[in-house]
Amino acid sequence: MTTERTARPKRIYVKVNSDFDATGAVTPRAIIWEDGRSFKIEAIRDFRPASAMENGRSGDCYTVIIHGEEKHLFFERTSALFGSRLGRWWVECAAAAN
Repeated sequence: MTTERTARPKRIYVKVNSDFDATGAVTPRAIIWEDGRSFKIEAIRDFRPASAMENGRSGDCYTVIIHGEEKHLFFERTSALFGSRLGRWWVECAAAAN
């Protein structure tokens, strides 16, 4: 008997160029990978609050369009203990099955 293992998505932290307006709203403009590749965000289709259940941190999920494809970009807020650190951006990528 064989057992299929499903791949779990891997969280990849990325740099994001973004704009803040006068009200404090943030608009992500481009995702930059660690190797320097940059992907322009063509549009934001949806925005909603999203918490990370495994660590209890609050955050947001942006549904963005990159190269005509819909992707999810997450912002994870840090605690107030980190002063000037507001949070960090991440994306999910397919990972190898365990």
